[in-house]
Amino acid sequence: MSKMTKPDDHFIDLIQRSGSSEKEVALAAQRELAVALEAPLRKGVLVGDVLDGIFEKIQMAPGSAAEFPLDLLAPGTEADHVAYTNPGHGRIPERAVEGDYVMVPTYTVGSSIDYLLRYAREARWDVVGRAMQVLEAGFTKKMNDDGWHTLLAAGVDRNVLVYDADASAGQFTKRLISLLKTVMRRNAGGNSGSLNRGSLTDHYLSPEALEDIRNWGIDQVDEITRREIYQAGDDGAAITRIFGVNLHDMDELGEGQEYQNFYTHQLTGSLGPSSDKEIVVGLDLSSNDSFIMPIKQDVQIFEDDALHRQQRAGFYGWAEIGFAVLDNRRVLLGSF
Repeated sequence: MSKMTKPDDHFIDLIQRSGSSEKEVALAAQRELAVALEAPLRKGVLVGDVLDGIFEKIQMAPGSAAEFPLDLLAPGTEADHVAYTNPGHGRIPERAVEGDYVMVPTYTVGSSIDYLLRYAREARWDVVGRAMQVLEAGFTKKMNDDGWHTLLAAGVDRNVLVYDADASAGQFTKRLISLLKTVMRRNAGGNSGSLNRGSLTDHYLSPEALEDIRNWGIDQVDEITRREIYQAGDDGAAITRIFGVNLHDMDELGEGQEYQNFYTHQLTGSLGPSSDKEIVVGLDLSSNDSFIMPIKQDVQIFEDDALHRQQRAGFYGWAEIGFAVLDNRRVLLGSF
């Protein structure tokens, strides 16, 4: 769904029938089209974008409670960390009540789209395909925001912010990565032989920080790493590895950008020295059981049968999901 690849002839025929002026024919085709859209939409929503690889997707059985034990995450250290959950889309994540388990709230996220019937009747895949992308993006944006808001809230609660005191204001340095790596190891609990040992595996930063990295000289990075940085695309995959840490750039991070604004305005988070301009986020994804996304209902898509009288075709859908950080020691914030 994320690429405008023209579908096969059967799907094109289905699109054309969905634009029929005969209501019964159009709605029957739209119903079939809605079912056909569910699988690729589920794949696109649950795999893509800036949540990819962070949260473990857990399909919940019908009627089951989204309850997760905390004592198995880090036995004997339950008092050293807290859990954060998201109570609903667009709301501020909340610290879970102390105990041996956490109940993760699940809630509905939805999306919808409609377009003129004649675009379907004329097999205008350039229009219909774009509409399907907008439908997918409606889900993805909400999930991305709720997941990242939960991560940021969990990080703020730690009251730990790492920065390179020797760096110039607004200058991203290799030393900051090294400092984050050390602090994550020292503050995440466990010992050398423990499953709970902290490890900085992934580092999320702004495009501006990436620009600083591209300007590092050969005295800071080797030729192989420089080549990886220069050849990196904008698909959300790791740019390269430095000190064994995967680096990811995100449009939502950076001075004045969406997630930094959420951090400073909604969570009242601070930067390090007063001259620092941006936050960075470090995660321990060595075992993603600390970051969970329970799914009570996967994405469902329905035809909007009320639109035919307006000579339009439409689809809407929803999913029931939740987000939680069960061990906030696996989140570490920094600034530069």
